[in-house]
Amino acid sequence: MSRSAHPAGPRHADVLPEGHYAAPPADLNALDPKVWAQTVTRADDGVVSVGGIDVKALAEEFGTPAYFVDEADFRARARAWRTAFGQDADVFYAGKAFLSRAVVRWLHEEGLNLDVCSGGELATALSAGMPADRIAFHGNNKSTDEIHRAVEAGVGRIVLDSFQEIVRVAHIAQSLGRRQRVQIRVTVGVEAHTHEFIATAHEDQKFGIPLAGGQAAEAVRRALKLDGLELIGIHSHIGSQIFDTSGFEVAAHRVVGLLRDIRDEHGVELPEIDLGGGLGIAYTSADDPREPHEIAKALTEIVNRECDAARLRTPRISVEPGRAIVGPTAFTLYEVGTIKPLDGLRTYVSVDGGMSDNIRTALYDAEYSVALVSRTSEAEPMLARVVGKHCESGDIVVRDAFLPADLAPGDLIAVPATGAYCRSMASNYNHVLRPPVVAVNDGQARVIVRRETEEDLLRLDVG
Repeated sequence: MSRSAHPAGPRHADVLPEGHYAAPPADLNALDPKVWAQTVTRADDGVVSVGGIDVKALAEEFGTPAYFVDEADFRARARAWRTAFGQDADVFYAGKAFLSRAVVRWLHEEGLNLDVCSGGELATALSAGMPADRIAFHGNNKSTDEIHRAVEAGVGRIVLDSFQEIVRVAHIAQSLGRRQRVQIRVTVGVEAHTHEFIATAHEDQKFGIPLAGGQAAEAVRRALKLDGLELIGIHSHIGSQIFDTSGFEVAAHRVVGLLRDIRDEHGVELPEIDLGGGLGIAYTSADDPREPHEIAKALTEIVNRECDAARLRTPRISVEPGRAIVGPTAFTLYEVGTIKPLDGLRTYVSVDGGMSDNIRTALYDAEYSVALVSRTSEAEPMLARVVGKHCESGDIVVRDAFLPADLAPGDLIAVPATGAYCRSMASNYNHVLRPPVVAVNDGQARVIVRRETEEDLLRLDVG
């Protein structure tokens, strides 16, 4: 394999075209443990490994692109959340981040509950043995069939998202002779410090019932009157990839205010409050996420303080980490294809995947890290943009990064922190096959979601 340096774009400290000042890291071969899964290391020969297996061996056996999940890291993070909140709270893993039957089994074994938001996620959970009473069902437009399946299965809670859904769930529950436990999702008017498309608690969006204007209070009145429903609490979710708990403080203040009003009007103290998820992870070295025990302490103190002020018994708290558990545990492995230096700008590094396996950069302008993982290099850094193979100029995996100037076709590079939303949001754009998900643990690797084949694509094409 040739290691000749390519004529490169800007090096060292450069002003990027967007106007951001960037500087290369002191050591391009270093792997920041804040960004990479716990068992990821670089050996003396320069090859990176995960779970005791090096990436060259993984690429040879499973191909590229592929997602590799550090199972030990996943389990450790799940346990950390469970331990941080203790037995007096509930931790629901948000399945939308990434869900498979193997993940469901890991969650079950580690004592976590599961949050689903579609019939497909529910089917996956039940097929893998998650007890139905440990499942919460979300969604802003659940179909009658999905609701029927959820109630019939005996899910532990359905989160009501609209006035129509209150009646719909009550009717289906009564028709099945059930009394369904429910929460009401309220939008509390908190502007989370995150991307517009993943901020979910301001009024002008599709989720929940607004607290403003008395709509949430009216939803409570209707739910309490219906025999098919058992209203157990209020649900709030303020956004995603959040590092600051101040938004949760404002949300908790407003939700507890609603609980106080419910007590005063109906003589009922609802026993549960769900603060949602959305806690951020480190995609780059600049990100500084908080540990689960810090988050648990802060959220518990916030709710206790607000309930004391309202003279309410403290309800049981639920949280819904998804990205915070699975996100840091995986990386996507690519093979470098073409390399195009643009004089005075940057070098474009094309890989064998792209927006079909990671749409987040195009969708949210998300930032990622990247590293050469099949060897080390002492070459000077070049400013690079890692792009995919799709027919879109927006097919960008890592917008701005520094890679060694001797990077060559055939090298393996990896993008860390791709455990959340990458496989879940993957597509077949350009009829590209979706990559496999491979769990690696203690020297063993196994496919938990297999790579798609051309036969899979053609099987659906019945024309």
